[in-house]
Amino acid sequence: MTMRRGTLARIGALLAVAVLVLGACSRGGGTSGGGGTINIAINPWVGYEANAAVVGYIAKSQLGATVNEKTLKEEISWQGFANGDVDAILENWGHADLAKKYIDEDKVAVNDGKTGNIGVIGWYVPPWLAKEHPDILDWNNLNKYADQFKTTESGDKGQFLDGDPSFVTNDEALVTNLNLNFKVVYAGSEAALIEAFRTAEQQKKWLIGYFYEPQWFLSEVPLVQVKLPPYTDGCDADPKKVACDYPQYILDKIVSKKFADSGGKLADLVKNFNWTNDDQNLVAGYINSGMSHDEAGKKWADANEAKWKAWIGQ
Repeated sequence: MTMRRGTLARIGALLAVAVLVLGACSRGGGTSGGGGTINIAINPWVGYEANAAVVGYIAKSQLGATVNEKTLKEEISWQGFANGDVDAILENWGHADLAKKYIDEDKVAVNDGKTGNIGVIGWYVPPWLAKEHPDILDWNNLNKYADQFKTTESGDKGQFLDGDPSFVTNDEALVTNLNLNFKVVYAGSEAALIEAFRTAEQQKKWLIGYFYEPQWFLSEVPLVQVKLPPYTDGCDADPKKVACDYPQYILDKIVSKKFADSGGKLADLVKNFNWTNDDQNLVAGYINSGMSHDEAGKKWADANEAKWKAWIGQ
């Protein structure tokens, strides 16, 4: 079979166009592959995982990106900006000292805007205890009950339970500077802290400890916050002299300068990512119930299309 010369020319032109189109798709912006790579730090609490689950799912499903999750403590995450191990921290709780070093001095990281989440850290007791002894919600009355909180770990003092030692905490300084007859004991992880509060409520055990919002667990056991001396600007400037409550944290994102300067769609996604405490708690609950990050991210994304489309400019 023979073809006319004009037909061959048209076929050649069409093949050339096809090659150009395929080449463009392979360079990014597609829905599978070729959309770049993002290294997301995963800090050790489920609320943070919720942020990463949704951002990671949108990056993969809509931008065709490769997402690498790096399970790291907070301070170690910041160290990864210099060598490219970490592109993004999706939930930063203050850390003025780290911001000074890595943003202001080393200039390897930049603040990438707010997450939309409002962070609260404080001292909490289980609901049964707040109901039966309402005066315990004033820190001035804690020494009155110190003996009730004794454990084998705290010895002759009341136990004050903290979580992961890497979390932002002023509790040892607070116990000392408020002259409280307590000893800070570390549960070791968010999961262990949650289980301790769950058991304390179920079995009516005496427990006081560190906790925070946003946090899905509060919908299961509504812990009650103890009033500490009110926070004022600068009252926590010297970590060893802190004698006031924690500030309210306007949570934000930190990214490497190289990633921020890339100007790509992944950088836009992280910069535009913004949601509420309720959003985070919902996704954190999915993860806590056993869903993978992709499953949890997809479930939220399917129900909130307008929100994530705004993040990627659709």
